[in-house]
Order: sequence, then C-alpha cells, then structure tokens
Amino acid sequence: MEKNMKRSKEKKSKKKLWLWIVGSLLTIFLIFIGTAYFTIQKTMNKINTPLLQTTDAAQLEEKTVIKKEPFSVLMLGVDERKDDSGRSDTMIVITVNPEKQTMKMLSIPRDTRTEIVGHDTVDKINHAYAFGGVPMAVDTVENFLNIPIDYYVFINMEGFLQIIDTLGGVTINNDMDLTYDEYHYPKGEITLDGNEALIFSRIRYEDPRGDFGRQIRQRQIIEAVMKKASTPATLLKATDMLTVLGDNVRMNFSVKELIQLQGIYKKMDKGIEQLSFEQGDGERINRIWYYIPNEEELQKIQADLKNHLQSK
Repeated sequence: MEKNMKRSKEKKSKKKLWLWIVGSLLTIFLIFIGTAYFTIQKTMNKINTPLLQTTDAAQLEEKTVIKKEPFSVLMLGVDERKDDSGRSDTMIVITVNPEKQTMKMLSIPRDTRTEIVGHDTVDKINHAYAFGGVPMAVDTVENFLNIPIDYYVFINMEGFLQIIDTLGGVTINNDMDLTYDEYHYPKGEITLDGNEALIFSRIRYEDPRGDFGRQIRQRQIIEAVMKKASTPATLLKATDMLTVLGDNVRMNFSVKELIQLQGIYKKMDKGIEQLSFEQGDGERINRIWYYIPNEEELQKIQADLKNHLQSK
C-alpha cells in the first residue's frame, strides 16, 4: 500500500515537473513572440517609408504593386557622412518573377553617364540620390533601364553590414586573391565578419577589374546575407537583426510583403541570375570620368529585364 502511494506521489511529482517545464517553455516562447512582434512593429514603423512619385507635385501618389505579379526592387547602398547626404555608391536592380520562381540582379556602375530625371542634367547616375533623394534615384533608374521600379531598399552600407556579425558571418566564393592593407582575401571559399565584408565590398583599385570587380563582390555579399537570413536559425537573432535594420535601412515593403518575399526566395532553387555591364567604355568629359554604356548591350539588358517582369 505504501509502495503504491509512493509511486503515485512520484508520478504526480514527475507530471508536475513536466508541466512546469512545458509551461515555462511556452511562457518563454510567448514572451519572445510578443517581444518580437512589438519589435517588428516598432522597426517597421521606423524603416517603412512610402515611395512618392514626385514628377508632378500636384499629383503625389504612393506607388502600389499588384501582388503575385513580377516586381522590381532598387537597392541603394549609400555611404552617409556627417553634413553630407551621400551618394549611392551601390545601385542594384533586382527583378522577381514569383510564377517562374526566378530572380535577376543587375549592378549599375556608379559612374554611368545618363539623364538625371527631375534635375535636367546629364551626370553620373549615382548623383541622382544626392540631388533628389530616393524618388529622383528611382525615376532616373526607371528612365535608364526603361522598366518600372516597384520597390526600393535604402541601405546605409557601413551600418547595415553590422547585421553580418549578428548572423555570425557569411560565406562566399571569392573569385580572386585580394589584399588591402592588413586584410587578405584568398581565392576560394571564405567566411567574413561584418568589418571584413565592409572592406571586401569597397576594394576597387586593388582589383584589375576596378568598379566591376567591386560590383561582383557587393552582389555576393548581398546574396549571402539573403541566403543566411532565410534560415530558421535566424529567428533566434531576430530582435538584434531588427535593431540593426531599424537604424540603417529604409524601404517601402510592408511586413506582409517581406514575408511573401522570403517565401518566394526560399522556393527558388536556381539562385539569382547575375547581370552586368561589360562592354561599355570609360571617357573623360570636361575633366570628369564617366562610364559610357554600350548601347547594344544596354538595350539587351533592358529587354531581358522587361521580359522577366512581363512588362509591355
């Protein structure tokens, strides 16, 4: 009788222990979800900035996108400095076709000579942001590539790369042995922390390909961050990542659209198709160096992106 009572008490004790463990884990999980939700809302309120078309001041309107159809994103990587709005040293256009589950990524050379829409000048394309912020940069890229730009993502590059430390570093396949001061990047697979990635993304003169080599490295880093950020383990670092994003990123994606975008990206097993300008020439005009795109190559890229977007 005593033994049965003893076993019964042990069972109750174990049951209480398991209930306590499960209850504690559930409580922690709910607190995390609540905190994460609050942090997400707080961060999105900070970074979500609608893109207003400013070609006609009397008809300002927010750009809207039809869901589930192909769309495009302009990524502006800006090196902001004190008392200077900065220039968009990195300009990358990404087109996404959800139905085909494909993405294309194009780097635009920052010294590309083109019309600056809304400023009535012909200048380096990266000056559009300095002259008129994100709206002028978007209008100029739309005109240059002859495609609509649906979304934008503005990134303070130096601050944004802190997210790489939050992710625990990123791994890329470096196609060229490079050395910059005390930093050495051997050819092959390398893992970079935030500071190493920042230097890696800025190397220009040490690479015989110049700005084109830098564009390749910037695309590699962005793709590596996207890939690692889409893994389940990232959930545990969500709060830290959101803090970094809130301080260094502005965009016109909503939370719902970001979730959809992550879902689209996770389904893609073909990776991102990289496009680039390779046939243009450098030219000095009034003592200023410009990149002059090859017209035939530009038209081919325009057609490629337009077809991917299924745009008329």
